[in-house]
Amino acid sequence: MIGTIVNTATIIIGAVIGAVMHRGIQEKYKQMLYTGLGLASLAIGMNATISHFSESEYPVLFIISIAIGGIIGTAIDIDGRFKRLIDHYSKDGSGNRLADGLATAILLYCIGPLSMLGPVVSALKGDHTFLFTNATLDFVSSTIFASTYGIGMVLAAPVLFCWQGMFYLVTTISSSAISDALMAELLIIGGLLITASGLSLLQLKDCKTLNLLPSLLVPIVWFMVLHLTGH
Repeated sequence: MIGTIVNTATIIIGAVIGAVMHRGIQEKYKQMLYTGLGLASLAIGMNATISHFSESEYPVLFIISIAIGGIIGTAIDIDGRFKRLIDHYSKDGSGNRLADGLATAILLYCIGPLSMLGPVVSALKGDHTFLFTNATLDFVSSTIFASTYGIGMVLAAPVLFCWQGMFYLVTTISSSAISDALMAELLIIGGLLITASGLSLLQLKDCKTLNLLPSLLVPIVWFMVLHLTGH
């Protein structure tokens, strides 16, 4: 777990540094950073989705996952509940904007090859290279995010720890539980979620991205069913 601990720590440190910078940055520069983060999210999301299409064994699974997951998430109103929770604890009335920033940051930190494969490789081989590399990238990202949204971005750190910890624990218990095929499907869907966050950040379309989070559970359930039925 050392790689995950380091990764989590870099996000916290980056958020603190960014929060200090946040106070001295003029609003026009914050808006530019806001736009830059949106464009970066679009690029990262589309690359993650397109680059893993060829690895998918079930080309329509991501469509079904988005549909089912979106319906479940909308029924539960994950996006609305999250924004109301952040707004409730926000002292300056900028809760909704912080919620958007947190949602995007969490997706960028968690849904990516390094963040998802890193804990698996760490558990299987004791090699933390992926996670240390991811930690460096997340340090830069968290500094930029916090310089735009403030110290509240530090809340993304425990989410990352739990996310990577889950992959580490599952792999430790059963090395075959997370297959390459399942990972490909998760990365395709994750890429779409990051792209949706980018559209929201650019104020092109409020995709209510968090309502789509249950989509990530659909491939997991699908592969579990296949395993249990012997396919």
